Amino acid sequence: MLAAVLLAEWYGYQATRTLTQHFGAGPRRALAAGYWLLTLGLWALAYWAGATRHDGPTVLKTYLMSLPLLFLAAKLLMLLPFLAEDLVLGGRRLAGALAAPAGGPAVPAIPRSEFLAKVVLGLGAVPFVALLWGMVRGATDYQVRRVVLKYPNLPPAFDGFKVLQISDLHTGSFNSTEPLRRAVKFINAQHADLILMTGDLVNDRATEVEPHIPALAGIESELPIFSSLGNHDYGDYVRWASPAAKRANLERLQQNHAKIGWTLLNDTSHTIVRGPDKIAVLGVQNWSSHPNFPKHGDLPRAHAASGDAPFKILLSHDPSHWEAQVLNYPDIDLTLSGHTHGMQFGLNLPFLKWSPVQYTYKQWAGLYEQGPQKLYVNVGLGYLGYPGRVGFLPEITVFELRRA
Repeated sequence: MLAAVLLAEWYGYQATRTLTQHFGAGPRRALAAGYWLLTLGLWALAYWAGATRHDGPTVLKTYLMSLPLLFLAAKLLMLLPFLAEDLVLGGRRLAGALAAPAGGPAVPAIPRSEFLAKVVLGLGAVPFVALLWGMVRGATDYQVRRVVLKYPNLPPAFDGFKVLQISDLHTGSFNSTEPLRRAVKFINAQHADLILMTGDLVNDRATEVEPHIPALAGIESELPIFSSLGNHDYGDYVRWASPAAKRANLERLQQNHAKIGWTLLNDTSHTIVRGPDKIAVLGVQNWSSHPNFPKHGDLPRAHAASGDAPFKILLSHDPSHWEAQVLNYPDIDLTLSGHTHGMQFGLNLPFLKWSPVQYTYKQWAGLYEQGPQKLYVNVGLGYLGYPGRVGFLPEITVFELRRA
């Protein structure tokens, strides 16, 4: 990875030098010095922001960490055409050297194509502009996705039942309360029967959500709003002063769920009754098949609490839980997850979905089915790390349950 970064930075410099080859010696030196000062300065700021991200203005530091990534994305796209050109030029120079008579004149260097440099810079502008747009607009360009799910075992009284899912709010990433107030208006406009939140309310600390409690408490629902915990909710990515401080943070986060008006399902279940029929909503703490993420959830306990409900919905933050454990419980009809964010970057077209996260997670965005069981992976309402979204925009999902 480091080699790719260094190559990208070098070829970015090569493109600049090629396009300024007709300038005078003084301006060329000044531009070269400016290029490296800007590049090194941005990386230094990003390193400082990352090392101190939990102190001071964390939102500002998130943007500082992202700035060199915008330029790096552009340079990585520039790398391959320039590398290919260098291989061709090197081959032509080698062929000329082999064909030249012994003791003959040196084979002249072949200049880099100025036209290619212009084309490559144009290509590099595409990811730069896209990622910049993602920061300015995409991060809070809320999308409502509607999904109809059909089940033969859905109780008749729940035919047409509307379930709304949100996930991965990451409230510590917002620098104002306005975006989530606007998101709540979108949520309320759906008039869902049941509202569920599948983890990662915060980035690290329970206090991050507290400025947003009034906005989130404005979500309207006649039924209880159920929530679950995600990997970020445990404070695992912070160096706490003591284990007691970490436990206190989790307790405060759970209290904040209650202050919002949400019922946190930690390895338990709740039955919803409509007329003569019932369904169960199960919730587990974070459980992942990946070794870097925690396995707190106790699915057998939550499943036992759901009893004989003929239709069951499970909240489990990490989608890798589905194949690892959930499919062993055939009466869990629908699993709702989040966690992946669609990596906040990719192609999300009706005929093509791609994101780098798909090389880590088999189920990473949208609907998946195996036999009668279904999994839906919501790409999240908030953002983390890169303060933007491209392709996989913030999502509010509305499911309409229908009898098959």
